[in-house]
Amino acid sequence: MHTTVGIIGGGPAGLLLARLLHNAGIDSVVLESRDRAYVEQRQRAGILEQGTVDILRAAGAGARMDTEGMPHDGIELRFDGRAHRLDFPALTGGRSVMVYAQTEVVKDLIALQLADGGTLLFDAEVTAVEGADTERPTVRYRHDGQDKTLTCDYVVGCDGFHGVARNAVPESVRTTYERTYPYSWLGILADARPVYDELIYAHHERGFALASMRSPTVSRLYLQVPNGTDPADWSDERIWDELDARFATDADPGWKLERGTVTSKSVLPMRSHVTEPMRYGRVFLAGDAAHIVPPTGAKGLNLAAADVVRLAEAFTRLHTTGGTDLLDAYSDAALRRVWRAEHFSYFMTTTLHSEPEQSPFQTRLQISQLDRIASSEHAAAELAENYAGLPFTG
Repeated sequence: MHTTVGIIGGGPAGLLLARLLHNAGIDSVVLESRDRAYVEQRQRAGILEQGTVDILRAAGAGARMDTEGMPHDGIELRFDGRAHRLDFPALTGGRSVMVYAQTEVVKDLIALQLADGGTLLFDAEVTAVEGADTERPTVRYRHDGQDKTLTCDYVVGCDGFHGVARNAVPESVRTTYERTYPYSWLGILADARPVYDELIYAHHERGFALASMRSPTVSRLYLQVPNGTDPADWSDERIWDELDARFATDADPGWKLERGTVTSKSVLPMRSHVTEPMRYGRVFLAGDAAHIVPPTGAKGLNLAAADVVRLAEAFTRLHTTGGTDLLDAYSDAALRRVWRAEHFSYFMTTTLHSEPEQSPFQTRLQISQLDRIASSEHAAAELAENYAGLPFTG
């Protein structure tokens, strides 16, 4: 096969790019190493920035999101026995976020891709990307038990941190920046009604906790735990008790979560990672193939969406005018937004989590920062603007 844009990875980034290219009249092929059932059940982020919501609607993928998603106009911070709500629309000039699981975004985009006859191959394991610096790079993959090739005018790697696309950027020109955090998240999905209207971020002497949701009847909850924690060591009752303890406030000490059946339990390590540049020759990197953020700032899926929106605009410019200026500017422009999101995610993570053997001095600094956010409209607006999402382009 030959296509204009070969897309490696059928997650939200690759699928959204394929949709945007289709709407611009540009052909593409999406290669996904997993089967459809796995891709549609892969649990990831559930918070969509205003910009992600807007682009899904504009791409024709917002109908079910607008029916089943849950708009949120803020978050609540709990710390030092207090609770403080941030009103996003008031602080950002009307911007908010949407709770709509990545699984559902992926289902919507897959349905659109297949309905429009776009080429989307599941169980297509990419083994190599060759000729990145030539006019016709080649993607080698295995599908239906056969080794096959896809030649492309351009290749976009949306295949995640462990994918092969990043290897198309030679080590001699590639720089990696990384931080590993000394704690993880123990996350659960539970058939339990959320007793909170918006996400709760809790700073506690025993560690961070986050109350989120997937639907009006399904809770998504997290606890900070040491690296290397085995989920089996945490009984359901122990998890619920610890969550209640970390969310407690002086104003409402009897506040409790609604408990229900825990349907999923896993431990998520925390890290920050950036690969530069995000382009080499005719191969471009997007999403987790180029950058990883800790989930505290809810930026992973949204950063990926911003990358592919920028790429779609660049390919559309090339398609309509022959101009390559936006493609040439992609890496530098995308990385400016990436590093802003990296900093915000780092800030949220280090402000809300406790280091192993953390000193009282460090804890007081964290409380001071959270108190500043609660008492200063300027500090609150800085957090709200970053959380609700900075502009995708520009």
